[in-house]
Amino acid sequence: MGKVGKIARRTFLIGSAAVVGGVAFGVYKVKTPYANPLEQDLSGGAATFNPWVVIDGDTITLIGPHGDKGQGVAHSQAILIAEEMDLELGQFQVSFGKPDKAYWNRGLADEGVPFLSTDDSFAAETMRGFMGGMVKLLGMQITGGSTTIPDSFDKLREAGAMARETLKAAAAEKSGINTTALKTEAGHVVLPDGTKLSYQELAPIAAGLNPVTDVTLREPSQWRLIGKPMERLDILAKSTGTQTYGIDLEIPGAVHAAVKVNPRQGGTLNGYDATEALSMRGVSKVVEITGGVAVIADNTWRAFQAAEAVELDWAEAPYPAEMDGHWEAMAASFTDKQLDKEWRNDGEVEAALADGKAIEVEYRSPYVAHAPLEPLNATVLVEDAGVTVWTGHQIPRQLQVLISAITGHDAEQVTLHNQFMGGSFGHRLEFEHVKQATEIANQMRGTPVKLTYSREEDMAHDFPRHPGIARASGAVKDGRVAALDLQVAMPSVIGSQMGRAQLPVPGPDSQIAAGAWNNPYTLPNYRMRAYRAPELAPVSSWRSVGAAPNGFFFDTALDELIHAAGADPMEERIRLMGHDVSRKVLETVAEMSSWGGQLGPNKGRGVAFVESFGVPTAEVVEVTNTEDGIRIDKVWVTADVGTVVDPVNFENLVQGGVVFALGHAINCEITYADGMAEQSNYDSHEGMRLYQCPEIFVKGLENGDKVRGIGEPPVPPAAPALGNAIFAATGQRIREMPFNKHIAFV
Repeated sequence: MGKVGKIARRTFLIGSAAVVGGVAFGVYKVKTPYANPLEQDLSGGAATFNPWVVIDGDTITLIGPHGDKGQGVAHSQAILIAEEMDLELGQFQVSFGKPDKAYWNRGLADEGVPFLSTDDSFAAETMRGFMGGMVKLLGMQITGGSTTIPDSFDKLREAGAMARETLKAAAAEKSGINTTALKTEAGHVVLPDGTKLSYQELAPIAAGLNPVTDVTLREPSQWRLIGKPMERLDILAKSTGTQTYGIDLEIPGAVHAAVKVNPRQGGTLNGYDATEALSMRGVSKVVEITGGVAVIADNTWRAFQAAEAVELDWAEAPYPAEMDGHWEAMAASFTDKQLDKEWRNDGEVEAALADGKAIEVEYRSPYVAHAPLEPLNATVLVEDAGVTVWTGHQIPRQLQVLISAITGHDAEQVTLHNQFMGGSFGHRLEFEHVKQATEIANQMRGTPVKLTYSREEDMAHDFPRHPGIARASGAVKDGRVAALDLQVAMPSVIGSQMGRAQLPVPGPDSQIAAGAWNNPYTLPNYRMRAYRAPELAPVSSWRSVGAAPNGFFFDTALDELIHAAGADPMEERIRLMGHDVSRKVLETVAEMSSWGGQLGPNKGRGVAFVESFGVPTAEVVEVTNTEDGIRIDKVWVTADVGTVVDPVNFENLVQGGVVFALGHAINCEITYADGMAEQSNYDSHEGMRLYQCPEIFVKGLENGDKVRGIGEPPVPPAAPALGNAIFAATGQRIREMPFNKHIAFV
């Protein structure tokens, strides 16, 4: 049960009733709420006091400001509001709204503090509160880090409850019946005699009332939507090919652009010859942009073809030209001078290792591309009065700032229409393609410019997952794991990414250690040190960021120690687990998979546990060692997110995360030669094929005391669980991704 605090600002705009009237509802649990962005767009007769719900004429619009990149958050945000507002699916439309600091993401605070997610001490909670204040102060509207549900769960339900109660007050004024005798149902207020008053007909009256801000949220036992299986709101459009993405937009009068930018990331352009390109059909011009050129044509295909015809002289890469140089730079980073932070130092690690070292090994994780199905694209119109942008993006307010710096407008003069995204995995946290479209459009003011990347250009200019090297030493004693010393060296993904975004770069980069330092095991002796390698090829956040490589490093090292101790992989993990909710996750996945049962010949099972973004997740992978290679048969997954908002979408996200992670662990890496990425399309950066896909069984638990997101946590345990299963089936320990460099798969 929750209470919504009084809202200080209660401003209503009463217009000339050009339409039937409107009202907007929402809520903040903050002392000084931001101005409501919806006030700027309401028609005459409309009123608003917060950003979440608009009732206007015949339409109910729910605002879900987090970007939807396939993870279903447009759906999830809407049902949180609809739950408390008593709306049924199909009675409302969903909008991303316009970027605004009012949509700051309070869920970012938990991930941004150097405390274990299980730490609820005064110091930890105080720091989280401070970070939340900073996020609000900066107006950080960001979709990422599996924070959409943590950010939205309370405030959107509160917005729906406020809307419901204010509409009941409007019905009371219209009918003369006390609100205590009224109820709501399916978009209506119901009077005692059964008369139903639609929310739309009550909106003009509600617009003239002070909002009801003292509302009570419903108990879980009363939920109609949350926690219930349902069809996602976008599933029909996506199943019939009618969903519109940024790449589908056709703006009247737009020209089409393709770019060729130095494939040595960050390198410059020495010179070019566009003579042949300018002679090609449909091509109108070739213009310079930062680091390369853009071809303007009357359709995308002709722009692509002409871009390939431009002769280009590229400057050298500002990082090692060959892949060996990248690995050498990371290997040389294990020095005191490059120690970013010692994140854990529990017990007496040196003494335990001296008592009997059992393993001393090295692991490697490569660069990996994002490669979403929809290539990067953006449509931009620059006019003297302002800039209009159509694209899908995860940090829309910072995008406005960067665009305004190119065109000379104020950020408030940049209007962004956020679009559904055909995948991201972190790719659409980046800005370069939109900046390039803006540079082109700024040279063609008054004409909309639609920039579309070819697949090859998209791959060549991806900012991939950061690579890493880990060195692990460990000891066992009396049949148990006694000590682990884990050192990890990586370039800073946060430093690279924030630098391009022109945002402040923090101190130690938590993503060099994420997935390793924050595990809830109670190892008697555990030390985890993160070393910051020099900047190499520019990198970016990739689904689960640091937890993906570090989960592989930590859990594989733990599995090697458990094997050296002669213990059972599942039983020893459960014994070492020092967190009740996480222990239940391991126990549940053991029960689901019938761990310990008899397997057929040439079979093996591996288990892995990684906590990322506050979500303890365990996976068991079963494989068969065939004559032609490893076949992945089954995967069992358990994760605890506190509350499962939509069990169908939860299962889909977990299954998709497992397939994504396994495919990359098996097949994918980006390597550099002559400063350029050698992989240019899916044939050389291949995901998991349908025939390779295992059966995947999923169970979501709800024992945690905070609501968490599930978009990223299924990824990190998959690679170590697979590697551990391969070892169980073959005796071969794989310490480097991708695995296909060392073993065949069928």
